[in-house]
Amino acid sequence: MTETRARKRRRAAPAPRPPKTPRAGRAPRPDFELSLLTRWGLRPEQQRTLAVIATVAAALVAVAALVAVIASLGSYTPPARTGGSVPERDTALPQVFHGWASPKLFQPVADRAKDPKPLTAKEVFGQKTLPGGKKLSLKLVASQVDADCSAALWGADLLARVADAGCTQAARGLYTTADGRYVGQYTLLNLRDGEAAGELVEALKTLYRGGWTIPLESPQAAYPAGGYTEAGGYALGHYVGLVWLGRADGAEPTPKDDYVSLALTLRGAEKALYRRVVAITGPGG
Repeated sequence: MTETRARKRRRAAPAPRPPKTPRAGRAPRPDFELSLLTRWGLRPEQQRTLAVIATVAAALVAVAALVAVIASLGSYTPPARTGGSVPERDTALPQVFHGWASPKLFQPVADRAKDPKPLTAKEVFGQKTLPGGKKLSLKLVASQVDADCSAALWGADLLARVADAGCTQAARGLYTTADGRYVGQYTLLNLRDGEAAGELVEALKTLYRGGWTIPLESPQAAYPAGGYTEAGGYALGHYVGLVWLGRADGAEPTPKDDYVSLALTLRGAEKALYRRVVAITGPGG
């Protein structure tokens, strides 16, 4: 009985299904294939190469177009810096600088509003020879008065300072001794007032390292590039006088080189300011 039931269950069990076989169809398309190029007979790898070439060509065309547009806009040249804001190569600089405040004697010319007459070359440099002690004299070899102070100075910080000080004139005189041993330049700046003059002299105690006066040119005298020179700044009412001295050979001074006497001699150009003080105060002022 049991055996008969077991046979019936085996006959009723469904037969196992055969494994599915993949349906026949088209092979998967390659990673890159364009139907148009396929119809033209190009294999997928050829189509891929052609696409790379086309992309590079398109990029080159775009670059060429951009260059053409830039060229059509024209070229831009930054405006040249005027005046002496950029020194020439090997511009001479003083190695030593001292500054002095304005004496009370120049109080009458402490305000340009009370002393409005512009400086002239004849007024400041009319004396062609400045006599000094120890048979030392300085001969004028070049002079110039500029209404634009940046024509006589260089150094961005210095130019900014004199502009803030209301500089309207820079008078320069270049001198040398009879034997040509020394060269000196006196520069007189016409500023707004005594306060501006005093502040400029004080600032020059550090500013002179990166900006100074531009030496006048003359075949009779010149500052050697890199040579040793000394300078001083003097507040004189609303003016600033700059004294600059050195040996023509650029050597450092020896005990025989009397720079103190040279500086006093060069300051003979300041006589023009004494005359202005007298013009305001009178002979007995």
